[in-house]
Parts: sequence; structure tokens; C-alpha cells
Amino acid sequence: MAKAKTEESESASSGGWSAPARLGRGSLGVLLGVVLLINLPLIHYFVFRSPVATNTALPFSDDFDSSATISEHYWSTGGLWRVQDGWLYSPGVKQNPLWLRASLPNDVAVEFDVRTPGAEGDVKVEIFGDGSDHASGYVLIHGGWNNSQSIIARLDEHGPSLAALQQQAAGADLVASGVYRADTRVRVEGQPFRVEANRTYHWRIERRGKVLSWFIDGQPFLRFEDPIPLTGKGHDRFGFSSWQADLYFDNLRITPL
Repeated sequence: MAKAKTEESESASSGGWSAPARLGRGSLGVLLGVVLLINLPLIHYFVFRSPVATNTALPFSDDFDSSATISEHYWSTGGLWRVQDGWLYSPGVKQNPLWLRASLPNDVAVEFDVRTPGAEGDVKVEIFGDGSDHASGYVLIHGGWNNSQSIIARLDEHGPSLAALQQQAAGADLVASGVYRADTRVRVEGQPFRVEANRTYHWRIERRGKVLSWFIDGQPFLRFEDPIPLTGKGHDRFGFSSWQADLYFDNLRITPL
């Protein structure tokens, strides 16, 4: 037994595996510096970023007759946004909204036309966001989840329903009970009708006080009375959006109320 142990020891010392030497403080410092350097753009984005500057006054309208309008009046983190045949084309941009570089007042009306050639629906825009990040404000989706549901979402399109929060509050006031806070993620759900392929819809979104109202073709579609409205800096931008569906937008009109 002793001989076997001696042979194993000699084998390990001559060419077997051994634990690597620990890095010294100097080496750890160099490694940390390299990691920070590689991630500097992300660190700057999340820590030091500021809202994209506005350059567009309200009221504002855009018929998308010129491709130059995108670079002049809008901004996006990605997606091949472009003007095509007089429409703003959103080729499934994977939640990279095209933000209008204008600051919205608290009470405002936003109108536009929209259509999709596909049958999956999923027509969406964002309003009162920060002008940079998806779901930083309200997300309005017509025919999401394979044309099965429509919502107005606050800060998260996958958040709990308003009905679920009301049930949690057990009849008490949502805010007073502590169930509803400034950072609460919630959505109002409904399915008045599905999205039809190649049909042009006219949307009107307006907010008056705490009430966000959504109309399609002149008819009420969904309504959300937010106990703590998203307002002010960081919640004052409008953006067109999409996930995988091809969407076409036109005839944008934004009017302070």
C-alpha cells in the first residue's frame, strides 16, 4: 500500500494534474482592468447615459413621404427602420422602438394609420417611455400572442393583470394598500377584435389626467386609469415598435391637449 501511494505521488509530481497557481494581486488587477475595458460601452450606457436630445416641436405630423425624416426626427437603438412607398416600415425590429425626438406633454393625443401583411397581428407602439428602452412607459399591443390578446401594459407587457392586483388588494385602494407603487408593472387586458391582415387601422391614443384611452377607427378599444401615471422626465416620449411582425405606419399626428 505504501509503495502504491509512493508511485501515485511520483506520477503526480512528474506529469499528472496539479492545481493551478493562484493569481497574485497584480495579475488580478490586470484581469479586472481588461474586463472593465471590454464592458466600458455597456457601463457607460447603463450608468452615465442621458435621454436622447429632442429636436422636434409639437404639434407634429409626418406622412413619411421622405426617407430623410427618420434621421431628422427619430432615434432607435436598432432595427432596419426605413420609409417604403410612403409608409414607415418596421421589419420585425425585436423591441427596438423608433422614438420620436419630441417631448410629450402629460395630456396629448397621438394618431396614425397602421397595417400588417401577416395574420399574426402583434401591432404595437410605446408611449410615455424614456426614448431609449423598450417598456419604459406604456406598451399598447393589438392582437399580441398570435393575435389572441390586446393590452395596455405599464412597464412590462408580461406583467400581471390589473384584475389580479385588485384581487390582491382585496377591495382596498390599490395605492393605499401598498399593492400599487410607482414602479408597479401591470397590464389591462382585452380582445375586442383580432387584427386583419392588410387592413389599415386608424389609431388614436390620448391621455387626459390619469386616463389613457385607445381608439381604433373611431371606436373605444381599451382604457387604463393609472393610479400613479407615468409622467415627466423619462416618461415623455412616443415610439413605433414591433417584435417579429412586419408593420407599416403612416399619417402620424401628435397634438397637445
